[in-house]
Amino acid sequence: MNLTEFNQSDHCEHFYCQERSVSPAVDILLYVCSAAVVLLTVCGNLLIIISVFHFKQLHTPTNTLVLSLAVSDFFIGVFVMPPMFSWTIESCWIFGRDFCIIFLLINGFLTASSTYTIALIAVDRYLALSNPFLYTNTISRRNMCNVVYFNLLLCLVNTIAFYYFNGIFTGYVMCPGECLLTVSQVWFVINLIFSFLFPLSIIIIFYTLVFVIAKKHATAIRELNNHKWSKTQKITSHSMKSERKAAKVLGILVFVFLVCLLPYFVYNLIGDMVELQSEIVHKVLIIMYLSSTINPFIYALFYPWFRKCIKLIITWQIFQPDSALISVFS
Repeated sequence: MNLTEFNQSDHCEHFYCQERSVSPAVDILLYVCSAAVVLLTVCGNLLIIISVFHFKQLHTPTNTLVLSLAVSDFFIGVFVMPPMFSWTIESCWIFGRDFCIIFLLINGFLTASSTYTIALIAVDRYLALSNPFLYTNTISRRNMCNVVYFNLLLCLVNTIAFYYFNGIFTGYVMCPGECLLTVSQVWFVINLIFSFLFPLSIIIIFYTLVFVIAKKHATAIRELNNHKWSKTQKITSHSMKSERKAAKVLGILVFVFLVCLLPYFVYNLIGDMVELQSEIVHKVLIIMYLSSTINPFIYALFYPWFRKCIKLIITWQIFQPDSALISVFS
């Protein structure tokens, strides 16, 4: 997922800083709104990061993936959103060539890692629902950390290779007022498969399986309700309910991510066939980045433990002795 121009023209005559007839008051309003979105993104994901890092009860394999996603979203809010909002408001890239290269690299890496983390969450929920006891005994937090590290390394290597073979490190010519890269047709297809089609297929396949299993669990729980429960049945029912709830919330997160992601990749698919203005790139990218803003609100809305963590954090109770052992599920 990269800021690229798929028209193979080597000329920059279509790229220029447009004359703007917007009043200063409108500019100020746009910048204030942009700053508010950035602040919500940074602070919301920072709360998730602090919560998962600090409280021992949240040190689970699934939350390791949630933490990875929150870190990516946090850095999108810090490094990607501000220049993108400025570029959109000013209708011109004003940060120069060197920062453009850094921006492209950071954007490509963070968005790719976010996409694959979402795919890993789908696989994780499938494994947890299909056999909760086996999942608990075999999937450890350390193993999940290794998976996260491998995911980050894979996305980093892909990002560097993508930009290297498209000449960003050797003689990249930036069109005036734009921060776009001309991509070869071969690398366009490779990037489309790696950054979108493959992880999207994983997400769709495994969440379809998750919903099928969740439906079976719901039927099993109803059948258990019709009989006197043994201790083992109660544990099984509680485990199924817990995993179904986690799958539901993370399913909402995945759905929001896909809704925000889809416009950009529709643009990628049709951008090579029809001539589209660069302003469209800005709009679809901002929609994609908004998933980073929305994610913390999903946790706050559906997870009582996250709301309790927020309360403990903003009241500075996390600085008390043994605060990491505080129960966030009570």
